[in-house]
Amino acid sequence: MKFWQGREKNRQYRLPGYDYSSDGYYFVTICTEGGFEFFGEIRDGIMQLNKIGHVVTDCWNDISKKFKKVELKTWQIMPNHLHGIIVITNDGRSMINHGPTSKYTIPNCPMQMAQPTLGTIIRWFKGRSSRLIRKTHNPNFSWQPRFHDHIIRNEDELNRIHTYVQNNPVQWEWDRNNPQGEDCWF
Repeated sequence: MKFWQGREKNRQYRLPGYDYSSDGYYFVTICTEGGFEFFGEIRDGIMQLNKIGHVVTDCWNDISKKFKKVELKTWQIMPNHLHGIIVITNDGRSMINHGPTSKYTIPNCPMQMAQPTLGTIIRWFKGRSSRLIRKTHNPNFSWQPRFHDHIIRNEDELNRIHTYVQNNPVQWEWDRNNPQGEDCWF
């Protein structure tokens, strides 16, 4: 029996061929390993952050300090995951840079790393927050290995996602990430 039998082999999680460093709005969801509720709790439809939740907040806010051409829009920490809208902008001065799913690379080209990819941004955030949380609060903390992303294509989609993120704490009872929820997804 092959080791991958019964499992998804080499499943592609990003859009093939898409340059994830290109200008755009990206909706991301990052979950804790095992769905453990590390960040606090929802009370009366409001997220109450604990100390670990505040560490995640600080690290999330540091993204735009670390990556100069990245802006954070609407975001929300939940008990066991985080939703956020990340904007990558080159200010119209796109440099040669191909995301990790691209087939094209230019060897020895220093300009290729000029603009971070969405994956680079999320890896930095997860690594930084994990190190701080493990060092100061919980040595067993971990994020899921991957993250969910959605490329926001128009203003209607942006408005819908913005509303969803803002209302997420109120909808926690029905959230699919809620271990005690009713597993209702709209």
